Amino acid sequence: MGFYVVQFLTGLSDASGLFLVACGLSLIFGVSRIVNLAHGSFYMVGAYVAYYLISYLPQGILPFWASVLLAALVVGLIGVIVEVFLLRRLYQAPELFILFATFGIVLMIQDLSRWLFGAEDLLGPRAPGLKGSIDIMGTYLPQYDLALIIIAPLILGGLWLLLNRTRWGILVRAATEDREMSDALGVNQTRLFTSVFFLGSFLAGLGGAVQLPKGGADLLMDLNVIASAFVVVVVGGMGSIPGAYLAAVILGELGSFGVLVFPQSTLVLMFLVMAVVLVIRPHGLLGKAEAHEHAPSGVAESLLRPASKRLRLLGLVLLILILLMPLFVDTFQLVLLTEIAIFALACMSVYFLFGPGGMVSFGHAAFFGGGAYAAALMVHYVQTPMELALLLAPLLTGLLALIIGWFCVRLSGVYFAMLTLAFAQICWSIVFQWGEFTGGDDGILSIWPSQWADDKIVFYYLTMVLCSGGILLLRYFIFTPFGYTMRACRDSALRVDSIGINLRRHQWFAFILAGVFTGLAGGIYVFSKGSVFPDEMAIPRSFDFLYMVLLGGVETLFGPVVGSAAFTWLHDKISRIDFWQFILGLIFIFLVVAFPQGIVGSIYNRFGKYFADP
Repeated sequence: MGFYVVQFLTGLSDASGLFLVACGLSLIFGVSRIVNLAHGSFYMVGAYVAYYLISYLPQGILPFWASVLLAALVVGLIGVIVEVFLLRRLYQAPELFILFATFGIVLMIQDLSRWLFGAEDLLGPRAPGLKGSIDIMGTYLPQYDLALIIIAPLILGGLWLLLNRTRWGILVRAATEDREMSDALGVNQTRLFTSVFFLGSFLAGLGGAVQLPKGGADLLMDLNVIASAFVVVVVGGMGSIPGAYLAAVILGELGSFGVLVFPQSTLVLMFLVMAVVLVIRPHGLLGKAEAHEHAPSGVAESLLRPASKRLRLLGLVLLILILLMPLFVDTFQLVLLTEIAIFALACMSVYFLFGPGGMVSFGHAAFFGGGAYAAALMVHYVQTPMELALLLAPLLTGLLALIIGWFCVRLSGVYFAMLTLAFAQICWSIVFQWGEFTGGDDGILSIWPSQWADDKIVFYYLTMVLCSGGILLLRYFIFTPFGYTMRACRDSALRVDSIGINLRRHQWFAFILAGVFTGLAGGIYVFSKGSVFPDEMAIPRSFDFLYMVLLGGVETLFGPVVGSAAFTWLHDKISRIDFWQFILGLIFIFLVVAFPQGIVGSIYNRFGKYFADP
């Protein structure tokens, strides 16, 4: 019996640490609608700063907790600097561009932390006065776990008093309910956003600092915690602090007991819970539907038009250059161009949902990796020819998209995006853990093209034909009656429903189409590389596609192609030098600030008149 009591208390302890991070993230999103990927980086910095403060200050109970609070304060001030000097410039930009900017901050903090704190993992010091364990019916529980269990409800109670018993809290709740109305009533949005960002960052730093005696500090903390924090926020309900605590407790206990029943469930359990909750309660456990459905794409106002004659001529010139490219570049550059074309097709599929459809997918890697694994498994186990594998792979990913899309299209906005992420993570865990069939972390090797396509130049032309054809087909769909209906569904769901158009059915079909073409890109990719690994289905790959689309621009059809080329080329060139993540993050931030409509969108707004028909 004591063992189960300790497991329960351990779950509460884990939930407490997770709640401190998630409540700050929920608070920031509730007011500013910023999906802040850098929140995990603030958590990591809080742990590192606390480690060095504890090391340099005198030993004792008061210096220890003073170091924890001071570390959280330092992180809060870092958050203010980020908000004032970067994010404040982007509040008028589409929200996902701010997501792109926070990704740049993640890359920069990652390299700065490596430079300042070193690459070695740091073992956290034990908390003075809480170094022992208590005996619970023959099973021991660390005293520090009890401290964490007490800290979280205290923080929850303090936040409740702050939000419900102070004028500042009333303004925050008003902005959370209706930001536009609070602005119209004269609330100083600038100061409010800054103060909320400070508090949210402070809580992230506090979460990193208080977990130091339990887990130490390392450079992977940011990415390890941010996905879990997002799951807690979404399951609890975006913007709901009590919901975040309830979700953290549920996930903490499921993690504590789930490992006893299903030891291999730890990688995917929280995403399974999120998927189930969102299917049953589309706005989370304690979340509320907004007065108007808020899609984070920020592209509802964009107007897509068929290409003018001059643009078609420019496209023809580009196709000719693609055909002539093998005459001017070496083998390495040809391989890089092949990869760019594959990513361009995947990005165009993401854009197909994102732009005309208004649906933002955080889990598109499920279909890219799904297409790659489908082709690889067919070749590996039944010696399927490359030609047949490239035909069947997109059909199988289309079937996968049909199943996943049936659940996802019932949601919208961030909840839709997070449900796609949950399903993608479930698919990744299956591939990663089913080692007997998929090879697990070792992947599947020796998946090469047919003999006639084994030459780099021939495979380059094959890739260009398939990827260009896929991109043109997606472009064709956008300007069919179905495509115009998609845009109508994006711009006004209520109006579309009132005139008898089946909104969900159109979104579902668009989701399936995007999955088919992304699966084709994945199938080509595995033959270009000769192997496939679970990383192709992981969260970073999904966000790579999204960043490529945002980098190129969401107001033009050519944006995803340019974005994939720019992202892949930058990553290839910069990753060879020291502090490449810092430089790449700096470039991303510059591009977001200088080209808020993406590279192609900004160029077209300035020079588009020269491409219009006279």
